[in-house]
Amino acid sequence: MHADQLTVSPETVRALVDEQFPQWRGLPVTSVASQGTVNAIFRIGDRLAARFAVQPGDVGSVRRSLESEAEAARELAGRTRFRTPEPVALGEPGAGYPLPWSVQTWLPGAVATEEDPGESVAFAHDLAEFIRGARAIDTHGRTFSGRGRGGDLRSHDAWMEVCFERSGQLLDVPRLRRAWNALRDLPRGTAGDVMTHGDLIPGNVLVSDARLTGIIDVGGLGPADPALDLAGAWHLLEPGPRQAFRDDLGCDDLEWQRGKAWAFAQAMGVVWYYVESNPTMSRMGRRTLARIIADTSST
Repeated sequence: MHADQLTVSPETVRALVDEQFPQWRGLPVTSVASQGTVNAIFRIGDRLAARFAVQPGDVGSVRRSLESEAEAARELAGRTRFRTPEPVALGEPGAGYPLPWSVQTWLPGAVATEEDPGESVAFAHDLAEFIRGARAIDTHGRTFSGRGRGGDLRSHDAWMEVCFERSGQLLDVPRLRRAWNALRDLPRGTAGDVMTHGDLIPGNVLVSDARLTGIIDVGGLGPADPALDLAGAWHLLEPGPRQAFRDDLGCDDLEWQRGKAWAFAQAMGVVWYYVESNPTMSRMGRRTLARIIADTSST
């Protein structure tokens, strides 16, 4: 998926586990098929999952990032009735793999790319409940300090321009430019930052019988624009359930539109970037943009 992608084999993982965590030597190591774009994932036995970054990085920076992700996972664990992964261990470079890596609990279930809950009002209620639970976590005075999604919409203009330039053969770019020009100028509301998951896309949502059962990839939990997690409404829901989701959260027009803007920015990036290397992600982006344009055209 990336030009500089690292290769992580089951043999490498087996060697790392045996060397660094001898208590797990008797557990099988199996690769997990995933549409994720950041980590290669391997199961260790039935209850554990190991995650390996697939892009090169500085050892110290990667270790600090993994420690931060583990702290975020601990902060979220048990705060809602929905299951989330819990940190178990931090591994070190070795056996030909150059970076630290992490072990967390494995959550069973189908991701929403495999079992689409988009037409389920019950799922929409569940998703809103999860977001309320995340927002209820105390920020302890923390505010958004990153460069990604969750701060100023206009700070993404340069990236959006790259996306528009790369999408000419894939999307109706003139129409999408007009949509972004309207969305980017939406002002921030008066509410302060709240705790958000930050990446509520289908691949991070576990479902069963069209109900939410768990949320994964929780390491990005942190303070951000309250509208950020509303992006999940566009990534995951069709119009009827989307309205039920909005009603549950009591979103005013400004917050709702900013949630649409965050979904738009994310979707524009994944369509062209993963069109060949990760078609599932690319299709997700197309569907999100189609939902946004359809909604904009009807209002």
